[in-house]
Amino acid sequence: MECELEVNVAPHRSGSGRLVPPGEAVVLFDGTCKLCNGWAKFIIRHDRAHRIKLATVQSPEGQALLEWAGLPQHEFNTIVLIADHQFHVRSDAMFRIFGRLPAPWRWLRVARIIPGPFRNWMYNKIALNRYRLFGKYDSCQSPSPDHRGRFLKHE
Repeated sequence: MECELEVNVAPHRSGSGRLVPPGEAVVLFDGTCKLCNGWAKFIIRHDRAHRIKLATVQSPEGQALLEWAGLPQHEFNTIVLIADHQFHVRSDAMFRIFGRLPAPWRWLRVARIIPGPFRNWMYNKIALNRYRLFGKYDSCQSPSPDHRGRFLKHE
């Protein structure tokens, strides 16, 4: 199922502050998708300043943030960046994540000159076929011991 949400940014909604404090960012991803797990590992490897936390959409924290954003909680086909009480999806989320990474990765934001509808069409084609193209785990992958501090935990 494709996410029907057309708007990339939500207005301020109360309730996200306890999971995503001001100044922090969280990326939500499908914990059973091999491509998505590879993307999470990429973020961990290149975000040396620890500016981005992660949460799987299957986790209680991920489910709470999806609910806060009004996004589907059971059939999920996009990556989400939540920061400053806003959420961003699809290619917009990807470019904003690149913007939080050091050079040379932040330079990839220049590709935003490609029109959004075309970027999101390409994104959706990959997202909807990700299990067939890249594979799927039987269950969410647990963070390795050196990555545990990078994942959002509800206190």
